[in-house]
Amino acid sequence: MKDDTATFESDSTATFQRERSHTFRLDEICQLTGLPRRTIRYYIQTEMVSRPIGAGRGAHYDRGHLEQLLTIRKWQDAGLSLKRIQELMTKGGDEEAMPPEAEIARGSVEVRSHIFIDRGVELSVQPSVAQLSPKQLRTLATRIAVLCDEIKRDDA
Repeated sequence: MKDDTATFESDSTATFQRERSHTFRLDEICQLTGLPRRTIRYYIQTEMVSRPIGAGRGAHYDRGHLEQLLTIRKWQDAGLSLKRIQELMTKGGDEEAMPPEAEIARGSVEVRSHIFIDRGVELSVQPSVAQLSPKQLRTLATRIAVLCDEIKRDDA
């Protein structure tokens, strides 16, 4: 029977040693970022990520590649489109700061949830950016309605 613990420890040790030397093989960079090989290759092809050092089976990636890939993931999780991320990555700039939203183009369509809380009180939510489920939106609306009622009672 194979000792899985020993395999895990040797894999972890190898990855740790690679992190210290700041070079990674493609399979390691995939594991660290949670991205598939094909996605990483696409990002390289579209120049969102720098080309690897070396070519073929000897190609490797450094800390800069890892940071580029993690930045892309962070911006995707924040709701930015791949097109917008590509614009930001190819222009360069401060990758630590959250990029400003792209200017809304004339004629563009945007989906929002418009929730009526009370007379004259409305809530507008952009679900893709807020990352709230329908159940969470209902909870938010209910709590705001309760708060609105409390404020009205306090002032009466």
